[in-house]
Amino acid sequence: MKTKSTSIVWLTFLFALLLEIMPLPHWFDALRPDWVLIVMSYWALALPHRYSVFTACGLGIILDLLLGATIGSRGLAMSIIIYIVALNYQRLRNFPIWQQALILTTTSFIYHTILFWIEYVISQVKFDPTFLLPIISNMLIWPWAHWFLRRIRRHFKVK
Repeated sequence: MKTKSTSIVWLTFLFALLLEIMPLPHWFDALRPDWVLIVMSYWALALPHRYSVFTACGLGIILDLLLGATIGSRGLAMSIIIYIVALNYQRLRNFPIWQQALILTTTSFIYHTILFWIEYVISQVKFDPTFLLPIISNMLIWPWAHWFLRRIRRHFKVK
């Protein structure tokens, strides 16, 4: 049964990766939520003993490859964020969903700040405020993603 649970979780990761690379209209692309970060945050809260920093690093590197970004930048940023989430998972689980969304907003800001710093050091990019727009969409998507992933976890009895 553990194999089925593991495959369900990895299917959610695959779905998140597909949502990250799915083409969107140019005007909406700046608001694209960080699907992999959201899904990884959920599983780090739900099952921190199984899906944590190493999973986040691997998914971040895969995401870098898919997006054509600097290899390891998202792996490092996501590992740091998921480390924070996994370290505080017992507290975060007890918060209401709106407080979890605010905390996810803060961690998303840290995630995007780390990504900007890495890109700034490597290629001297200029800061663009639209770089932070996914933070807002992450906050708005979190309650729905949490609800959906929780239903999947309960339906398939993922433990």
